[in-house]
Amino acid sequence: MKKLLVIFLLIVNSVFAGEAKPLADDPVLEARLKALSQELRCLVCQNTTLADSTAPLAEDLRQEIRQLMREGKSDKEVVDYLVARYGNFVRYRPPVNNSTALLWFGPFLLLIVGGFVLFRVLKKHAIGEDIQPEDE
Repeated sequence: MKKLLVIFLLIVNSVFAGEAKPLADDPVLEARLKALSQELRCLVCQNTTLADSTAPLAEDLRQEIRQLMREGKSDKEVVDYLVARYGNFVRYRPPVNNSTALLWFGPFLLLIVGGFVLFRVLKKHAIGEDIQPEDE
């Protein structure tokens, strides 16, 4: 009886199973979408690329990008459209400009300052001066 039920379920499953539909009829468009979505940030996940995100908004953005590509827009035009709509945050690697300079150069600045402080402390220690907190 159990074997009959399993066979019945397999037959029913195979009848209703279908072939997966491609997301686009054009494989070149899909390749462009995949490459471009690696450079864009998911607005929901924030630390995930648009290609790796499973959020519903990410799927909507991918559909919107597909539509723009079907309309003949270049990759730059698509990115410009998304930046105009969502700001530079949508880029996974934002450009270097006045508003993002601290983001790009801040870690190096902190590293230089930290190295200078470490050098001064080690130099004082090597000379034999005790490092004392300043009296207030």
